[in-house]
Amino acid sequence: MRNHVDLAHLFADIMNSHDARRFDALVSEAYVQHNPGVGPGRAGLVAFMGHWFETLSDTHVTVEDAFSGGDRVVGRFTYRARHTGPFVGVPASGADITMRSIDIWWVENGRFVEHWDELNLLDVFQQMGAIPMPGGAAQ
Repeated sequence: MRNHVDLAHLFADIMNSHDARRFDALVSEAYVQHNPGVGPGRAGLVAFMGHWFETLSDTHVTVEDAFSGGDRVVGRFTYRARHTGPFVGVPASGADITMRSIDIWWVENGRFVEHWDELNLLDVFQQMGAIPMPGGAAQ
């Protein structure tokens, strides 16, 4: 059985490989995703991440913190990518973006079975040029 903290690092490794099929080894088939932008089950995650890698090219994920307790693992991540394709309704901007997340996973039998996340999407949409900066501030 894998250490739960190792799973957070494996998540980042998969993200950095840009190969969504590798999530098959990390998440259960009946994976529950509480992010409304991602479809149900492992198939929904793999499809969403495939789109991510097509539209947020050169994605690089850094694990800032990871810890576990019981059957949960928590990770704090920084994502860096270039917005090269339409992403969640925002046309490609060519902008370099930085996103931060805090993720909580429920782990069972060495795999993620359920996931919750909090993302700084307002900041990301501002970096993409989809939402103006407050007070007309320059990006």
